[in-house]
Amino acid sequence: MSEMGQTAARALLRRLAVEQAESRVPSLAAVIVRDGRPAWFGARGQVGDGAPTPDTQYRIGSITKSMVGAVVMRLRDEGLVDLLDPLGKHVEGTPFEHVTIAQLLSHTGGLTAEPPTEWWERTPGLPFDELAARLGPEGSRHRPGRRFHYSNLGFGLLGEVVARHRGMTWLEALRREVLEPLGMNDTTARPRAPHATGYAVHPFADVLLPEPEHDAAAMAPAGQLWSTPADLARWAAFLAGSTPGVLAPGTLAEMREPATVDDGDAWTSGYGLGLQLARSGGRRLAGHTGSMPGFLATVWCDPADQVGVLFMANTTSGVSRTLATELLAILDEHEPRLPEPWKPVAADPGLLALTGLWHWGPTPYVLRLLPERGLSLTPVNGPGRASCFVARQDGTWLGLDGYYAGEVLRVGDGFLDLNTFIFTREPYQDGTPIPGGPGQWGAPR
Repeated sequence: MSEMGQTAARALLRRLAVEQAESRVPSLAAVIVRDGRPAWFGARGQVGDGAPTPDTQYRIGSITKSMVGAVVMRLRDEGLVDLLDPLGKHVEGTPFEHVTIAQLLSHTGGLTAEPPTEWWERTPGLPFDELAARLGPEGSRHRPGRRFHYSNLGFGLLGEVVARHRGMTWLEALRREVLEPLGMNDTTARPRAPHATGYAVHPFADVLLPEPEHDAAAMAPAGQLWSTPADLARWAAFLAGSTPGVLAPGTLAEMREPATVDDGDAWTSGYGLGLQLARSGGRRLAGHTGSMPGFLATVWCDPADQVGVLFMANTTSGVSRTLATELLAILDEHEPRLPEPWKPVAADPGLLALTGLWHWGPTPYVLRLLPERGLSLTPVNGPGRASCFVARQDGTWLGLDGYYAGEVLRVGDGFLDLNTFIFTREPYQDGTPIPGGPGQWGAPR
C-alpha cells in the first residue's frame, strides 16, 4: 500500500469513525485508491473478535451489475453481441424480446424494477426457466428508451445472455474473464471466512437483527457477489483505467459515457453501460452503489485523476450517501494531486504548420497540436463546436469528443474539410472549395 501523509490519513479515519458511530454501523471499511494501488485503508467497528481487515468479505449487492456489464461488453467486442441487438436474438421466450442489449445495460428498456417473485433479495431464487415462465407483458412499465427506470430484472436477463454465449454460468464466465485477470480471487458468490454478518439495526435501540442470505439463482447477476476491500480496490483501479487483459480502454470509456442522466438544469447523476455516473466536487465519477439485506457498499472512480474510493458496511441502511465523495474531498484538501511537469515535445513540421487560426465561415477557431499527432479544434471566443482528433493511418483525423465525435477531418490545400464543413485561414477565403462561393467582402448587394 502506498503511503499517505499522517494528516490526511487521520482526517480520513476520523470521517469514517464519525460515520460508524453516528450512523450506528456494526462495521465499516473504506479504501482510497491512487494510480492503480491502494493508498489508504481504514476500518471501524468489529467483525467477529476484531476490526475488519482488507481481506474481510462483505456483500456488494448491485456492484455485481457493473462486473456483469464488463462481460457483456467483452461479448460485444468479440462480435457475438451488438448493443443494438434485441434481447430476443439471444434469449427467446420473454415478453421483452424487443428491448435492446444497450437498453438493458443502461436501465432504459422500460422493464419493471423487480421480478415477479417473492421479495427476491430476501428469498431463495428461481432457475432462469422458472423465472422466465412467470414474466408477462405487465413487466413492461415504460416504452423502451423513454426514460431511466432501474431494473434488477434486466440484469438477470443479461446474465442469461452471458451464460448462453459462453456455455457456462454467468458467474463462471465472470470469474474466468474478469475476476481472475484482475486478481479478485476473494470475490465469490457466497461468503467465505472471514466475512461480516449482515445486520439490520433497530431504529430506536442499539440492538441488531441478523439479515438473511441466499443464492438468488437467475437474479444473481443483479446483486449476488461478496467481495473484500482489497478486491474492490482492484475493481476501482480497473474502472479508473487499469484494464490489463479484460477490456480495451476505449470499451471501458464507452461504459463510462452517459446513456441517460437525471432530469435537471445540470446533471449530477446518470447511468452508462452497467455503470452509475455522478458529478461531485468537480469530478466526473463512475462506479456503482450496492445494497442487499444487511449490507451497503459503494465504489467510485475518477479516471481523469486516477483515483478511486470505496466503502463496505454490514448494515441494511443508515450510511450517508455522501460518505465516499466526502472521503475524496478530504483527500483533495490534504493531499491534492500535483500536476505533471510540463515537457516540450518534438513535432512534425508539417503538423506544426497546421496549427493556429482557422475560420468556419466568419467564426475564428484555433487548431492546436496534441501529443502523439493529435489535434484540438476549439472556438476562439465562447462556447462552440470544440473537439479533439486522433491521427489515422490514412492521413485523416477522427473526432474523439464533442460535436465532431466520430467525424473525419481531412487536410486539403489551404483548407480543412471536417465532414463537409470547410475551415479556411481567412474568413471565406477565396480559392477554397466553399460551397456557394466565398463571395467578396464589402461587395454591394
